[in-house]
Amino acid sequence: MPELPEVEHVKRGITPHIMQQKITDVTFSEPVKRGKLEGKETIIKGIDLDDFVKHTVGFEITDVQRRSKYILFHIQKEDAERTLISHLGMAGAFFVVQSLDDISIPNFRKHWQVVFHLENGVKLVYSDIRRFGEIRNVESLEAYPSILDIAPEPFEQEALAHFLAKSDEKKYLNKAIKPFILDHRIISGCGNIYACEALFDAQIHPERKVKDLSVAQKTKVFNSVVKVLEMGILNGGTSVSDYVHADGQRGTMQDHLKVYKQKRCTICDTAIETMIISGRNTHFCPNCQSEER
Repeated sequence: MPELPEVEHVKRGITPHIMQQKITDVTFSEPVKRGKLEGKETIIKGIDLDDFVKHTVGFEITDVQRRSKYILFHIQKEDAERTLISHLGMAGAFFVVQSLDDISIPNFRKHWQVVFHLENGVKLVYSDIRRFGEIRNVESLEAYPSILDIAPEPFEQEALAHFLAKSDEKKYLNKAIKPFILDHRIISGCGNIYACEALFDAQIHPERKVKDLSVAQKTKVFNSVVKVLEMGILNGGTSVSDYVHADGQRGTMQDHLKVYKQKRCTICDTAIETMIISGRNTHFCPNCQSEER
């Protein structure tokens, strides 16, 4: 699943080509149309296709933002302002092309789901191999409370104080640190890959309970999350599965991973171990991240 660094690169890749452009038409794939007819929320969620078109076509893209793992497209038509909220799910991707044939990766070219036709002749294409992603069209963010629940961006000044305050809440005290940092209400944008890497960087065992960590240790974990997310952005994201940039290129963060899907620790040469914690594969070094640390 694309995490904060990957979504940030998608946003950066598409923004220069679509800003201040009017959306002249929207095309839906057959799976999206069929899903709606069958009562399923396939890609386009919370609104029917006719209303989605009504509240999208003729609108101009005025801003593109990333919020955690979401991309927000702010659109405006005269006095009407709306927001397209997109989550890439497990294998979603945006491409900016002149035609669908210009999408260089066959799987993404085949599994296009939504095409936004822009006034400059460019097509903003959302492709999704597994169709787990989503695009919503809302009048305001209050219409989608999940966005409002997200913690401050980890790079913002107030994020650490928010993180530490959450760690003192009774409902989180007995939670293992790994799922704790995966919760976007606690720290935004940190998914499974970067959580594994952050805990290795902080030398904290992923099963350690939040209540058993000192303020210094919790601060170290937070700083490590920020560090690996920044590394992910610097290296164009992690392409270990379907993730690609908006131009079809792959990120290189996978070349810098220390524990995620690695065989041996780069520090002590101990074999990397894997366990399931809260339903997620967790990779760690049993020596560098021993529970006694």
